Amino acid sequence: MPPATATPPAPVQAFADELATSLDSERFVKAALAGYRGPETDLLRVDLRRVRVREQPQLQLVFHHATRDITRNLGFDEGVATVRSLLGAGGFRNGHLRTLDGLTELTITKRGHARLHRSAQPIAEPPPDGDSHDRRKHRWLSIDRPFLVELGVTTPEHRLIPSMARKWKQINRFIEVFAGALASSTLAQSRQLRILDFGCGKGYLSFALHDWLRHVRQVDAQVTGVELRPDLVTQGNEVIARLGLEGMRFDRGDLRSWPPTRAEVVIALHACDTATDHAIDLAIRGGAEIILCAPCCHKQLRPQLLQPHPLRPVLQHGVHQAQEAEMLTDSLRALLLEAAGYDAQVFEFISLEHTQKNKMILAVRRAQPRPLAPLLAQVAELKAFYGIREQCLETLLKDRWPALAEPSAPAATRP
Repeated sequence: MPPATATPPAPVQAFADELATSLDSERFVKAALAGYRGPETDLLRVDLRRVRVREQPQLQLVFHHATRDITRNLGFDEGVATVRSLLGAGGFRNGHLRTLDGLTELTITKRGHARLHRSAQPIAEPPPDGDSHDRRKHRWLSIDRPFLVELGVTTPEHRLIPSMARKWKQINRFIEVFAGALASSTLAQSRQLRILDFGCGKGYLSFALHDWLRHVRQVDAQVTGVELRPDLVTQGNEVIARLGLEGMRFDRGDLRSWPPTRAEVVIALHACDTATDHAIDLAIRGGAEIILCAPCCHKQLRPQLLQPHPLRPVLQHGVHQAQEAEMLTDSLRALLLEAAGYDAQVFEFISLEHTQKNKMILAVRRAQPRPLAPLLAQVAELKAFYGIREQCLETLLKDRWPALAEPSAPAATRP
């Protein structure tokens, strides 16, 4: 990087002054330095962003080299001084500053003559505060919701607890997925929804869904969290009592023995192995319009898998067998859900950097069921190819295919 010049040209100083003013007034959007002609042969450009680091606003400079990027976070004064030092005939010859008021462009010739051009191009969007440092993103839930304090996601002052950042991201991603499913379903205009959340744990997603539906969508949400561990059931009901929440409760139970219950939405996240199959079966028998599952521990099919040619060299490795069992299990579940009258998709729920259990099965009931025979034929073909003798969900559903093929199949209700 070139050293600071004692007396920068007036346009360069004016560009730096406008940068400083935009940062201080929070009207800064973005900036960049380009056209480098200095001694570092692989330096290409510098991107500038306004970020927050440890709750302090800073200017982030990302130096893009041909084979690497270097990031520096500086206080506003030091950051602006650094930008000023980088501009000149022996450094960067172009500067671009975007604010809420318009665009400022700096051009420096080979001989060091600088020109400043301003154009009024106002925009309405507020400037973001950095992607990796508390950037102001769209969130489906407000950070000041009381249940987040009770569950230890935020402090009493409604600040995100750093160790809960991944959970906060997961909560918002879940609401985003559910909102999309709701909008595409027959429930889009419903004013009341019954929701079962199997294996709800501490109820992060149960509380979040209840809060979003009631306070954002104005829906009378009746949410029941089902959890095997009695201490978590007690804790959940105590939080409900302290917050005075209506339409929510925690019950102790195991989904493998849970009776069929009428519900429009069924959730089962991280249900181990065949527990996911039992959850899907309960959802179908309860007439659910939306089913959300995040399976884990795909154990049932792995010992049954053959190594058909030409996949034998691939499946001789244990890690590939586990991945194949996971992929095959969830593909069969999706096919069986489609045979049961749903549109089903399998996708990444949240990035692997946040959780290893990142796959979700989402099923939304179709207005008209698809032809049953071709779907069951695909299930049979996959089983034959891999030597699968039994898959739990297929076993649970096999005696009811004629009824499930009807769009208005009756659902059992809980006594």
